[in-house]
Amino acid sequence: MSHAHHAHHHTVPARHGKAVRLSKGQSIKIINTHGHQVCDTWAFSSYDPTEFMSMEHTRPTIGTIFPTKGHNLYSNRRRPILFFAEDTSPGIHDTIVAACDDYRYGLLGCTEYHDNCTDNLLAAMRAIHAPCPEVPSPLNLWMNIPVHANGEIEWGEPRSKSGDYVILRAEMDVVVAMSACPQDILPINGGKPVEVHYEILNG
Repeated sequence: MSHAHHAHHHTVPARHGKAVRLSKGQSIKIINTHGHQVCDTWAFSSYDPTEFMSMEHTRPTIGTIFPTKGHNLYSNRRRPILFFAEDTSPGIHDTIVAACDDYRYGLLGCTEYHDNCTDNLLAAMRAIHAPCPEVPSPLNLWMNIPVHANGEIEWGEPRSKSGDYVILRAEMDVVVAMSACPQDILPINGGKPVEVHYEILNG
């Protein structure tokens, strides 16, 4: 029995990305297998990839910088693109910070190429032949960026625990992309990037 179950369990390898197609009404369950891993998450309309899940359009529409269970996530045309159906974690996710990129690691002192979420998104979309016209700001699942009353931000460690998961339901036909964030300089992944897992749920 368990083998049949695991047939539907897929891996986003540590420091890498994966993209999947979802039809309207299907959901993706993203699992923080080890508890301390941030997963940058994007969604693009299958029909027109210039419509995509937008953090800067979601925040004013839901009235918070911390989306969680019960919220719609909105596109840059202010239409629901994903619905946040379940969240077993404490509900601390980030909508402020851009995907890491090689330039970011240069600013952090890296002198050689560093795996990063921006390149992971582009590679994941290429792998399923899905167009990716730009790199929108991601929904950073489990990323703990405390925001102080004076506007300062902090780089915290995830508050999630091993096995915590979210379920995101497609409100239109979409491509969902995920990157198991390779950040190993700041404490956001507990200092040790690892893999996450996902399942596709029908209806």
